[in-house]
Parts: sequence; C-alpha cells; structure tokens
Amino acid sequence: MNWLCIAALNLALCIATGAFAAHGLKARLSAEHMAWWQTAVSYHTTHALGLLVVGLLLRFSPALSPTLPTPGLQTSALLLQVGIVIFAGSLYAMALGAPRWFGAITPIGGLAFIAGWLWLAWAVSR
Repeated sequence: MNWLCIAALNLALCIATGAFAAHGLKARLSAEHMAWWQTAVSYHTTHALGLLVVGLLLRFSPALSPTLPTPGLQTSALLLQVGIVIFAGSLYAMALGAPRWFGAITPIGGLAFIAGWLWLAWAVSR
C-alpha cells in the first residue's frame, strides 16, 4: 500500500474536519460534542503524522537500513490507519449525532493506536 499517499489524504482530511468544525459546526454543536470533535481531530492528526513517518520509513528504509522488516512496518501502518478510522471516526460520528453507545467502539481504535506504535517499536528494534 502507498502509506505516504494515505497519510497525505488523512492530513488533508484533518485540516478539512478542523476547519469544518471551526466554521460550520461551532454554532450548532454543544460544548460536549465540540470537545469530542476536537479530540477526534487531535488524535487523527497525531496518528496521520505517525503514518507519514512509517510511510517514509517504508519508502527509504532500503537505503537507510536494509534489515528493517517491511512486513512489520506495513502492519504498524495498517494498525494506525485502523485506529484513525475507529477512534476518530466514532468520535466524529457521535459529535454529529450518532447514539452515545457508539462510543463503546472508540477504545478499540485506541488499542489499535497502541498496537501500531508497539509494532513499530518492535519492527525498528530488530
């Protein structure tokens, strides 16, 4: 997969969702819903930047370290992307009116984030 492209698309989406909240949702959402949205944007941005770093490692690792395990980096990238979709996605959805119980899946995205970073640590430590 082209993780650099996916990271760039995620980062564009971060800017769009942040701007959408600031200009289109601020007057329509409660303080609690706005906080959910901002948390989603923050975690989305942080992990999209992480995905960019993993994508760069995948692109340039043969030149930097031929022994860096590509499958480990791919798994890390996939877990970060899954975390973005589940964690940030569930918070975006709840902020826009999804039932509150929908937040029960948010921690699954958080676990995917943790697993992605741990997988990256394992991959680069080998």
